[in-house]
Amino acid sequence: MEKDQPHSHALRRGRMSLHRQAYLITTCTHQRLPLLDSWPIARHVVKEMQSLEKEGWVSSLSYVIMPDHLHWLFMLDQAELDAVVKRLKGRSARAINSHLHRRGSVWQQGYHDRALRREEDLRSVARYIVANPLRAGLVDDIGKYPLWDAMWL
Repeated sequence: MEKDQPHSHALRRGRMSLHRQAYLITTCTHQRLPLLDSWPIARHVVKEMQSLEKEGWVSSLSYVIMPDHLHWLFMLDQAELDAVVKRLKGRSARAINSHLHRRGSVWQQGYHDRALRREEDLRSVARYIVANPLRAGLVDDIGKYPLWDAMWL
């Protein structure tokens, strides 16, 4: 286990993959380093999310990439939840490390997931996700923050 996230393995207990289930995942960069604070670097993460969608693994509903973490709301299609996150983190880490001419961890080992109940309003969850840069004080208008998307907005 990593020192910066002592309970990362505990998050795995009870985790289930249900196809056609909406999941909200949150994953942080290694030691919460602001590795994703520039457009070119964060676009590597977006590219991998788009690849997972094109490959039929997920249907992306909403995301925001913050300097040191990612929130992503998606519908699980033809894959297991752990496989989706592993592929996203692995491919994006290789691309980010290559871009930055560095080695080492990009992502913390664990991630947090939440399966959304059918009665939950996916749109309000998506709005909450994309409002993260406003709440963090990174921008005063979400239109000024380029690293988010939501299918409804």
